[in-house]
Amino acid sequence: MTNTRQPAGYSTLQIALHWIIAALVIFQVVFGEDIVPAFRAYMRDTEPTADDLAAADIHVWVGIAIFVLALIRLAARVTRGAPAAPAGESAAQKWVGIVTHVVLYGVILGMPITGGIAWYLGVEAFGTIHEIGKPVIILFVALHTVGALYQHFVVKSDVLMRMLRPERRGAA
Repeated sequence: MTNTRQPAGYSTLQIALHWIIAALVIFQVVFGEDIVPAFRAYMRDTEPTADDLAAADIHVWVGIAIFVLALIRLAARVTRGAPAAPAGESAAQKWVGIVTHVVLYGVILGMPITGGIAWYLGVEAFGTIHEIGKPVIILFVALHTVGALYQHFVVKSDVLMRMLRPERRGAA
């Protein structure tokens, strides 16, 4: 069921999911390469070390958590809605915002899928696709962050504050 009301801000759930997913994505970007030795061992049909396997397990489980939390966040967005773009925003700014969010959702959902196929089914091509996702997510997280800071400090809109402070109940 889709909510037709366009909220003025995000809910506590949406904000919490945003920041938890952001923290987990940063963790994966920083420590994601730790899975590579275990993956290479499996591709060579050898046993990874216990440390490599532990690092791989952490990477896999954090990836699964990101995927599940992103699905919940997407469901919350569909059922509750999201705030409108700031008044006076140009068509180009709206377009960049939409594309950035679509790509972020796509990569955040796609990377666990491609990583899972590579890891559990041993399909190296999906591992390559998964690796390509890393610079893409870094680029679009940077674009997303710069956009939020630009909105806050230059445009002086409430875009950043909407993701820091939940909408009050009963607010229009």
